[in-house]
Amino acid sequence: MREINVTGQKRSDLGKKASKMLRKEGLVPCNIYGETKDENGLPVAMSFVASTSELRKVVYTPHVYVVNLNIDGEERKAVLKELQFHPVTDALLHVDFYEVSENKPIVIGIPVQLNGLAQGIRDGGRMNLSIRKINVKACYQNIPEHLDIDVTDLTIGKSIKVGDLKFEGLEMATSKEVVVCSIKATRKSNAAAQAAKEGK
Repeated sequence: MREINVTGQKRSDLGKKASKMLRKEGLVPCNIYGETKDENGLPVAMSFVASTSELRKVVYTPHVYVVNLNIDGEERKAVLKELQFHPVTDALLHVDFYEVSENKPIVIGIPVQLNGLAQGIRDGGRMNLSIRKINVKACYQNIPEHLDIDVTDLTIGKSIKVGDLKFEGLEMATSKEVVVCSIKATRKSNAAAQAAKEGK
């Protein structure tokens, strides 16, 4: 996985009013969840702020990053866990990070990349990509930037499901029955099939 650096500062005033003031200053409230648990077994969050410009390079990108957080000089590695946007302006309101370590697997969504010209496309069909990311489980250093899927042999009416895929060092966390991509028949492919049938 690619790595990127983000700096932030701890915050102690966690009220809504304080959060509103921070956003006016171009800062975004964030939490990082790690190994520490409270008495109920729930993860304890450390609250901090980072500038919108710092977070932009992590949030507004198709890439999945390991984020090297520097919070008041304290170094922590994390991945994005959850983002909150304003429903009207689409402004970034809040970011949750999840701390990662070299020996503890994480579950994260990795972009799908289809490779090759499918036979079904050659026959006039249309490629339908059903999901853009697949959840995988692995230690972060083993997670690729994207999942390469060869579609060369895919024909009209056929699909590739998560259960059909295997990647070394990765465990699929998305259900095996989920369709990743399929080739749909079109008017053109139906006409070609009919012509081939009549020509026999």
